[in-house]
Amino acid sequence: MPGEEATSPSEGVMVNGHLEKSNSIPAEEDLFDPMCDPDNPIVVKFQDVSAAAYKIRNGIERTPCTKSVQLSALTGIDLHFKKEFLQQTGSFKERGARYTLMALTKEQKQIGVVAASAGNHALALSYHGNQLGIPVTVVMPIIAPLMKVNLCRQYGGNVIVKGADIGVSRAHALKIAKDSGMVYINGYDHPHILAGQGTMGLEIVEQVSDIDAVVIPIGGGGLIAGSALAIKSLYPSVKVIGVESERCAGFTESMKAGKVVTVGAQSTLADGLAVPTVGVNAFATARNYIDQMVTVGEEFIALAILRLVEMEKAVVEGAGATGLAAVLAGLLPELKGKRVVIPLCGGNIDTTVLGRCIERGLAADGRLCRFVVTVSDRPGGIAELCKIIAKLGVSLKDIFHERAWLTSDIFSVQVKCIVETRDFDHAEELRTTLMNRYQRVDWGPHSATFR
Repeated sequence: MPGEEATSPSEGVMVNGHLEKSNSIPAEEDLFDPMCDPDNPIVVKFQDVSAAAYKIRNGIERTPCTKSVQLSALTGIDLHFKKEFLQQTGSFKERGARYTLMALTKEQKQIGVVAASAGNHALALSYHGNQLGIPVTVVMPIIAPLMKVNLCRQYGGNVIVKGADIGVSRAHALKIAKDSGMVYINGYDHPHILAGQGTMGLEIVEQVSDIDAVVIPIGGGGLIAGSALAIKSLYPSVKVIGVESERCAGFTESMKAGKVVTVGAQSTLADGLAVPTVGVNAFATARNYIDQMVTVGEEFIALAILRLVEMEKAVVEGAGATGLAAVLAGLLPELKGKRVVIPLCGGNIDTTVLGRCIERGLAADGRLCRFVVTVSDRPGGIAELCKIIAKLGVSLKDIFHERAWLTSDIFSVQVKCIVETRDFDHAEELRTTLMNRYQRVDWGPHSATFR
C-alpha cells in the first residue's frame, strides 16, 4: 500500500478499522489509556482512513476548499483554504469523533464514552454522541470557556467541570473510564480519531488538483497524522508542512529527538495547539510523512486572524489560523508561485478574545500604533499635536497626558497616544513628522512609561 511505513515488533497496527496490538497491556494499570501506549504506538494505515471516509460520509460536512483571490495576490502563493470551521460544531474534530463513536461495539455504545477536553473535542463528541444515541461524558477544566461548556450540555453531553488544567481533567476522565467501563477517547491520539481526521486530507486532494504543498497546524498531532497519511499515500510528491506556535513546539522538538518529548506550554493565541506532549500514535504515524516543521510567533497568529476576518470574512480561532500565520511571517518563501492548501481547522473563538486578536493584528500590521511625546504644557500645546495627527489623516483612538510624575521641564507634559494608520508607511510618516517637530518621542510598544 503506498505510503505505508514499517512497523516495529512493539508497535500495534490497525487492520480494517480493528486494533491489533502485538503486546498486551495490563488491564488494571491505574489511569492508563491502553489505546495510547508510549511503549506500543499504533500506526494508522491508509485503509483505515478510507474506511473512516465511507462510514462518516453522511454525518460530516464536506467543507469547501476554495481559492483566496485577495490573499493569493498578497502573498504571491496560489492559496486555497479548506474551511473546516464550517463543520456543525466549528472544527475538524467532528471527523474523528464521529468515526470513533461509530466504531464502538454494541455494548460500548450502550455504556458510553468519556473524554477530557477544554473545547472542540468535547463539542464534537457531545454533538455526534447525541446524533448516534451514544452517552457521552466530557470532563472540562475550570478554565474552559463557559460558552463551550454550555454548548456541550445543549448538544446532550454530560459535562463535568473539574481540574485547574486539562491534565487534572484527563486523570479524572480516565478514572471514570476505569470505574464505569466507559471507553476513554483521547482527542488527538486515539487511532480511530487519527483515521477520522485523515478524511480531511482525502477531501483536499479531491477538491484541488495539482497541489504542491499543504500547511497544517499541529497541536497533539492528530490532524496532521491522518491527513499527511492520506495525502502522501495518494500523492507522494505533495509537500507536507507542519506549523506550531513557538510557545508550545512539542512536535518540532519530538521530530528533532526522534521520539515523543514533553515541552513547556506557554499561554498562546493558538490555545488549541498548546499540547505539551504530542500523541504517541500521532507521532508514530506522521513522522515519516512530514517534510518540514516551522514555528510561528504570536503577532503573526493575530495578523492571520485579522487577515481572514477582513479578506475572507471568516472568523477563525488562533489554532485554525496558524497555517496562514506561517505564510504571513515569511517562514515559507519556497512556496511562492506554488499551489498551496491550508486548512482553517477551527472557528470557536470567544468574542472577547477575537477583539484582542484583532487589536494585536492591527498592531502587528502597523495600523495600530502607540507613542509618547513631550509637548508644551502652555495653551495650545496638545491642540498642536492633535492638528499634526489630523493633517496626516491619522485617526486618534486614545490620548492620555501626565504631569505629576514627569521629571523634565515643569512647563512640559507627556502625552501618550494610540492612533490608527493605514499601514507601516503611513505610521512611519507620522513617526518622522513627530521626531522632526518634538525633541522627545518614544515610539512603539514600550512607550508607556512616563519619564
